[in-house]
Amino acid sequence: MPHLFSQRRVAFAALALLATVATARTDEERAPRTAAEFDAMFREINNWRRWGAGDELGTMNLVTAQKVREAAALVRRGLTVSLSHNPMPDEAPDNTAGAFRHTMGASRRTDTYEFTYHGYGVSHMDSLCHFLWNDRLYNDIAASASTAKGCGKLGIQNLKRGIVTRGILLDFARLKGVPYLEPGTPIYVEDIEAWERRAKIKVSPGDAIFVRTGRWARRSALGPWQVSTSSAGFHASVLPWIKTRGVAIVGSDAATDVMPSRVEGVVQPVHTMLLAGFGTNIFDNMDLEALAEAAATENRWEFMLTAGPIPVDGGTGSPLNPIAIF
Repeated sequence: MPHLFSQRRVAFAALALLATVATARTDEERAPRTAAEFDAMFREINNWRRWGAGDELGTMNLVTAQKVREAAALVRRGLTVSLSHNPMPDEAPDNTAGAFRHTMGASRRTDTYEFTYHGYGVSHMDSLCHFLWNDRLYNDIAASASTAKGCGKLGIQNLKRGIVTRGILLDFARLKGVPYLEPGTPIYVEDIEAWERRAKIKVSPGDAIFVRTGRWARRSALGPWQVSTSSAGFHASVLPWIKTRGVAIVGSDAATDVMPSRVEGVVQPVHTMLLAGFGTNIFDNMDLEALAEAAATENRWEFMLTAGPIPVDGGTGSPLNPIAIF
């Protein structure tokens, strides 16, 4: 736990500071660069026991009643925008696991939906039992808490009451003046803070942040590609910033991490830290194109966010249609 790693805390803080000093720094100069450095970071900044040994909500604890009231106050015009991409029925390089099957019943008045939502094709939410690090789930829960019957701890049913908080769009394609970021483009702390200055907004505790890389705009223009191995996203060096700012939820139009990850030996360090370390739910494969247009029209990149996952006992997540309200 943090109090056991005071020396490591000082060393890591120095590394994190060096990693964000200048935009000219290369990936080789930004921590973490290896699995060992990631493990040191994980031990240093995780949220285990922050809200008690029995906690299963993680950073959703930061979404207080006051935060909900503040989010509701952002509704001025009543404009609603979906953040979900419609299910895709055809397999593609970015939809190998999630091809959507819709079968009508004989009466043509019932139907069956069949799909696998984890992957890169379906808009969904990850519960906290979805990822592990060193065979442990968030809050130091053993992997054995999950069985073939579901997650005994940290399942999606814990969010049955729904989510209402302030959402913030981080539009990095707009920041860079391009329709979309090229696959493999890393996003650093200085990019986030540059967007904050441009949008005149500051991420604060309890917020849900949404990372727009322009994935769906690129797909529309150039066709699908293997997003799982080549996508723009957060570099792992942003993780201390996310912890410090008190971000409650992280969403993106892919799966958050830059791919390849640039951390040797760790495929998805951001995903891993958010879920297993911070206890932060993730919204994957959000379609942020309509949101980006609405935010630009309104000249506001903050909004009230609402979302309600299917409360499956022990579920590792849920398909999701979050709504932004301006």
